[in-house]
Amino acid sequence: MKSNRILGIKNRYFILVFIVLGIVFHGVLGIKALSPHVQLPAEPLFTIVPGFDFTNTLLATLLADILLLLVAVSVRRATSGNSMVPSGIAGAIEALLEALYNLTESTAGKYARKIFPWFATITLLVLFVNWMELIPGVDSIGLFQPHHVHSEEVAEAPAEGEHAEEEAHEDGAHSEDHAAFDALCTTQQWLFFTSVSGDPECASAVVPFVRVASTDLNFTVALAVTSVFMTQVIGVQALGGSYFKKFFNVSGIFSKPIFGVIDFAVGLLELISEISKMISFSFRLFGNIFAGSVLLFVIGSLVPIFAQSIFLMLEFFVGLIQAIVFGMLTMVFMSQATQGHHGDEEHH
Repeated sequence: MKSNRILGIKNRYFILVFIVLGIVFHGVLGIKALSPHVQLPAEPLFTIVPGFDFTNTLLATLLADILLLLVAVSVRRATSGNSMVPSGIAGAIEALLEALYNLTESTAGKYARKIFPWFATITLLVLFVNWMELIPGVDSIGLFQPHHVHSEEVAEAPAEGEHAEEEAHEDGAHSEDHAAFDALCTTQQWLFFTSVSGDPECASAVVPFVRVASTDLNFTVALAVTSVFMTQVIGVQALGGSYFKKFFNVSGIFSKPIFGVIDFAVGLLELISEISKMISFSFRLFGNIFAGSVLLFVIGSLVPIFAQSIFLMLEFFVGLIQAIVFGMLTMVFMSQATQGHHGDEEHH
C-alpha cells in the first residue's frame, strides 16, 4: 500500500496549515487581500520593438508550449522503454490521445491520420493553457502599481490672463503633493497589503507576470483563424478545386435558373458560416476562461480563506471541457470539409 505522505506529513495537514495561516494573516494580523483588477487587454511586460510589446499572456503561451514539449518528451521516453504500459502523466496522456484518435477515425475515416495531429495539438495546447490558472502565482504575482484617487474636481478651462502664473504655481504644488501622496500610498500598500479599504484615496493594482493566455483575444482569435484556415486546406487536399463549389456554386444558374440561384445563395451562406466560425471559436473560449478568472479574483478578495479552493475544481473541469470542445469542433469541421458538397460526389 502506497504511503499518502509528502515529506512525512499527510496531505490533508497541508490544507489545514494553509487554512490556519489564512486565518492568522487575514483575521489576526489584518493583512487584507487586494481588490481584483479586471482588464480585458493583456498587460505589457516590456517592449521588444516599437509597436510590439511582450505581454504576460504571451509569456503564458510560451510556458504552456514548454510544458507541452516536456510532456511529449516524457511520453516518448515512457513508450519507448521496456514497459509496454506507461504510468503516471505519460499513461494519462497516452489514454487521452488514444481516445482522440479513435474518435477521429470513427468520424473522418481514411482522413483520420491527416486530421488527428491538428485535433490533438489544439486540444492539448488549449488544455495546458486553460489549466495554467490553477497554478499558484499565475494572475497573482507581478508588478505592484499603486495609485491614488482624487476627490476634488479638476478645472476644465485653462488659466488665462493675470491668473496664469498663480495657476502654474498651484499646479506645481499639486504635482509635488501628488508625488508625496504616491509615495505614501506605496508605503502603505507594501507594508499592509491593503486595498481601497486601507485609505479611501489609495487604490492599487497588480500587473501579473503570467496571465492565462485564453483570457486574451489575441490568442483565441489566432487559434480560431488557424483552425478555420487549415479546415479549408484539408478540404482542398481532399476534393481539389471542386471544394470551392461549396461556396461558389454557379453550375445550375443557367440550366436550372430557380434552383441554381438557390444553390448560389446557399453557397454564400456557407461562406458566411465559415467566417462566423472564427468568431464563435474565439469568443466561446475567451468568455468561459475569462469569466472563470474573474470568479477566482472576486472570491479570493471577498473570502480569502480557503473559499477560492472550492472553485478551482470547477475551473479544472471548465478548462478540460473547453479544450475538448474546441478541438472536437475543429475535427468535425475538417471531417466535413473532406466530404462532397452533396455528400455523394466522392462516391460518383
